[in-house]
Amino acid sequence: MRSKGAIAIAVLVVVLGFVGCGATSSYNSLVQTDEQVQEAWSNLQAAYQRRADLIPNLVETVQGAADFEQETLTSVTEARAKATSIQVDAGDLDNPQKL
Repeated sequence: MRSKGAIAIAVLVVVLGFVGCGATSSYNSLVQTDEQVQEAWSNLQAAYQRRADLIPNLVETVQGAADFEQETLTSVTEARAKATSIQVDAGDLDNPQKL
């Protein structure tokens, strides 16, 4: 009977060993997956931070372009007003070439 008990215990130890190895392997896989998720999340956060850091530069560039466009519009409007305005003196009315 001793040998049957010893064999049963040995089989039980082997089975528990396989279960333990499987559990350890599963745990290691979970840890590895968690690390990959953390890395992907930190990459995403870094991308969002880079994007957020670029927004003030973009706003500054757009404001500079808007100021330039406003100056250009003012200059063009003034030039059109001068080009279409007619300035006639009373003395120029007698001379058709000056008109």
